[in-house]
Amino acid sequence: MRGLPGQFILTGSAAPSEDKTRHTGAGRMARLTLRPMTLFEQGRATGQVRFADLFTKGAAVGGTGGPDVPEYAGLIVKGGWPALRRLDNGAAMDALADYVDNIADVDLRSLDSRPEPVRMASLLKALARNISTEASLEKLAAEAEIPSGSLSRPTVRKYLDQLARIFVLEELPAWKTHLRSSILMRVKPKWHFVDPSLATAALGASPDGLLGDLNAMGLLFESLAVRDLRVFADGADANVFHYRDSTGLEIDAIIERRGGAWIGVEVKLGGERAIQEAVAGFGKLRSRLPKAKLDQLASLAVITGGQASYTRPDGIHVISLGHLRP
Repeated sequence: MRGLPGQFILTGSAAPSEDKTRHTGAGRMARLTLRPMTLFEQGRATGQVRFADLFTKGAAVGGTGGPDVPEYAGLIVKGGWPALRRLDNGAAMDALADYVDNIADVDLRSLDSRPEPVRMASLLKALARNISTEASLEKLAAEAEIPSGSLSRPTVRKYLDQLARIFVLEELPAWKTHLRSSILMRVKPKWHFVDPSLATAALGASPDGLLGDLNAMGLLFESLAVRDLRVFADGADANVFHYRDSTGLEIDAIIERRGGAWIGVEVKLGGERAIQEAVAGFGKLRSRLPKAKLDQLASLAVITGGQASYTRPDGIHVISLGHLRP
């Protein structure tokens, strides 16, 4: 049957040409970003907590089991790539390391201003070291050291744009809302690869290496959570942001639907103390938002690397990342 919408899906692994003469597809085609697989799609999440339920005020969650912290270390380095699902961690790491080494030579070969491989590799390592942070262009430029010195700020900006165009890098933008106080919002994006495995590949990090540096693993776990949240948000007509203001208050993810309903998420690898810190942060956030914005709040959640999901007496959800499903 012809004349009905949604009958054809065209997919590809490369960025389309910027040829200005091609048809935009307006009114005929819709463009979707094809992201890596979530833990649920990989069969590694139990699916006991529905993401959509987080937009229902007063809903409760519950679940047990799922991956533990050592398993998350392996899931981070292997990533959500369909072609690597059947490989062991070592083989997957080799494949990802080869891909990262050849990004400038292969994926970016068609650009008019093709990046220098050595400079791009240096920037990828700097991005990996600053994953889940708001590192400035100046900081990335200083850390992207090459034999002749460091990269310039304009070069870093150009390379970041090129990485975003080929779907290697995806900035997490700052949440924009009106505050009732004089506290200013920070508008810098957070840096995330489309999959945290690209960061571990750039750094040559293994699961054992992550377990030996839980602070670094915590940042990569946050990026893993953002990866899955973005997929879930796409299916819920929502977008993912982060929040940070001039006092240093930070909320890892704000997921906002088109109509304005939103949920706040803090990501913690584990530990009751970390959960309490997240809850305290939510309290501060509530005190800085106008009533109109608070009225649109659907829920607050702490996503953890633990194996238990539950709703606290104060209504805040504690959710294992390994329990989430669309």
